[in-house]
Amino acid sequence: MAKKMPHLKWCVIRLGEDQNWWVDEVSDHAHWDIEALSIVDPRQIDHLIELIEPLRDYGFDPDVFERAFIPFRISKDLCEGRVRLVRTEESLLDSNEKLFAIPDIIDEENGPHADLLYHLTLLRVKLLNDLFDFEEKLTVDEVEDQIRNHENTDFIEGKTVHIFTELTTILDFVPAGYTEEGDEFEKGCSVEGKEGDFPDIEEEEDERMKNDSSLKWDEEDEKEETEEGDERPTRSRC
Repeated sequence: MAKKMPHLKWCVIRLGEDQNWWVDEVSDHAHWDIEALSIVDPRQIDHLIELIEPLRDYGFDPDVFERAFIPFRISKDLCEGRVRLVRTEESLLDSNEKLFAIPDIIDEENGPHADLLYHLTLLRVKLLNDLFDFEEKLTVDEVEDQIRNHENTDFIEGKTVHIFTELTTILDFVPAGYTEEGDEFEKGCSVEGKEGDFPDIEEEEDERMKNDSSLKWDEEDEKEETEEGDERPTRSRC
């Protein structure tokens, strides 16, 4: 089950030009810095769960994944690409509801999000060592160094890395000179899943996502807020 936290009861998010969602406002400014704070949407959560599936054979711990995120559901469409979300205790891995999730990065070095990054990297390394016949076993340090080098390049170029890209870079990682199927090839890229590589969306798909009713709510669910922290989704007139 998703963990309980006393902070961050709601947030307002906006759809960026990169078709990723970013946080604009939060209920708890004392603990959260919203500058470049990203959030994964329901479609991205589904893709992450798909990428994680092969890691279950290598000791994937669902609790590590759940602790690393704060789940939200849609409360209100604010129009012009902005949506208000409210906190929920639903499980990201088990819920049928379309949820968003902010990474718990209050403690970036030793917090739940850092634990998840290490956990996924460790399991990905185990999978790759099974998949490929390396002369020397691949290590977590080697993978982290290669990923960090690419992140540093993005930082120098002024690029902000979205949380979805950060996670898929680990989950899609393949050493230079190899393919996901276990084949070697002459030239390769050491890090896959860079920002913009997935998902590949055409312009008409971009527009569809902006108006995707599956990411919103049913009008029949519209009710007045009855108590603080227990809101039902409402639709705005834009």
